[in-house]
Amino acid sequence: MNSRRERNARAALFDGIEEGGIRASSSYSSHEIDEQENEKEIDGLQDRVNLLKRLSGDIHEEVDNHNRMLDRMGNDMDASRGILAGTVDKFKMVFETKSSRRMFTLVASFVVIFVVVYYLTK
Repeated sequence: MNSRRERNARAALFDGIEEGGIRASSSYSSHEIDEQENEKEIDGLQDRVNLLKRLSGDIHEEVDNHNRMLDRMGNDMDASRGILAGTVDKFKMVFETKSSRRMFTLVASFVVIFVVVYYLTK
C-alpha cells in the first residue's frame, strides 16, 4: 500500500517528463519551441521543486524531533538502570544474613497487612 502511494506521488511529481527531456508540443518547428509551453512546463517544475523542498524540510524536522526524543528516552533508561542496580545491591545486602531475612519478612508482612486493611476499609 505504501509503495503504491509512493508510485502515485512519484507519478504526480514527474508526469509530463520523458527520458529525453520535457514533452514538447506537437506543433513546434525543428528550430523553435513554443515559449508558452516552455514557460508552463518551467512553472510546473518550479511548483514541484518547491513542494519537494517543503516536504524534505518537514521530514528533516520530524527526524530531528524523533532523534531528540530517543536521546532523552535513552538517558532516562540509563538513569533507571542505575537506580535499579542500586536497589538490587541493597536487596542482596539485606538477604546476606539470617537476621536481615527475618527483619525483611517482618517488614514485608506489615506492608502487606497495611495494604489489605487499606483496601478493605476503602
